[in-house]
This record gives sequence, C-alpha cells and structure tokens, in this order.
Amino acid sequence: YRLLFSKAEADEIFQQLEEEVEYFEGNGPGGPGFQPPVPLPGELTYTYSGVTFSPKPWIPVLNRIRDRVTLDTGHTFNFVLINRYVRFPIASSEHRDDERELVPRSPIASVSFGACRDFVFRHCDSRGKNATRHIEPIKLQLAHGSLLLMKYPTNVYWYHSLPTRKRVLAPRINLTFRKVITAMNKLNQERG
Repeated sequence: YRLLFSKAEADEIFQQLEEEVEYFEGNGPGGPGFQPPVPLPGELTYTYSGVTFSPKPWIPVLNRIRDRVTLDTGHTFNFVLINRYVRFPIASSEHRDDERELVPRSPIASVSFGACRDFVFRHCDSRGKNATRHIEPIKLQLAHGSLLLMKYPTNVYWYHSLPTRKRVLAPRINLTFRKVITAMNKLNQERG
C-alpha cells in the first residue's frame, strides 16, 4: 500500500474520471453509480456479483492509471473494474476476489480517488461464529491517489470489505486492475 499519485495528479484524474467514464445506469451489483468492467479490446466478459458484463473500450485516463500501476508494480493488467461510491450507505461486504475469469495467482491492484475510506481485511479462519482462530482484522485507509496491491495468496486467506461510514459524504472512485483469462489463454490451457 502506498500513495501512487500526488494530490494534484489525483485531483486531475478524479475530475477526468467524473467527466469521461460512462457509469452503469440503475441499481447494479455495486448500487447506483456502479461501473461495469472495462477490459482491453477483445471478446471478454466478466461476471461480478452474479451479473455478466460486456466490455467497454479503454479511454486515455484509464490507460494513464494502468500504465502507472504497471510501472510501479511490474505487473500487467488487461482489465479494470470501476466502482463509484456516491453516498455513504454504499459499502462492500466481506468477500474475496475469486472470480473464475481471473488468471490464477495473479495480483489485483486497487487504486482509489476521492473520499478516503476504511478498508478491512479479515482472515478466513477468524470469520463468523465458528471461527477456528482469533486473528485481528487489518484496517487501512485508502487515501486519494493510493494504490493497494493484493498479491497471491491474499485472496485465498483474507476477505476484504469497505464498511459503511455515515460521515463520508464525498464521492469515491475505486479502480481494481485485474488480469483476466482471454480466449487465447483458454485455448492454450486446453492444448495443455
């Protein structure tokens, strides 16, 4: 976790995202303001919270962010999921990013712009009434312009969430860059 963009850069990118991204209309899996996935050109679809989305083209501001993430992390990504949180009740319950479309063992890079929000990791063995271990949750504040890189095996053992914060009234945009299996990847896997 670290700040990836200066405040001035983050402000500029936030404004571009607000003006240039076409957000999903209606009450999707991420609530009002949810943005469907934006993969690279090709025949990709992505299922998120039980809803399958078709691709939208990359736009320059998304390329700019992805290029910076790649330069900073050394990892390449062919897909981005954008969520825009527009008011305080919108949160993300505990989950793991384990969709079948993801390339196995690939990292996920989360970049945040706008309002700072809490982000909580909870170990799978310490969840619920039948927890087998006591492991304290890990809490981070995802600041404006920050990058959180979740490497393998984070999503195997840790659930993450974005708790509701009633005092956070400003909008927040989160982009999660992923590496998804393409038709070519599938063909290569089938050939062995």
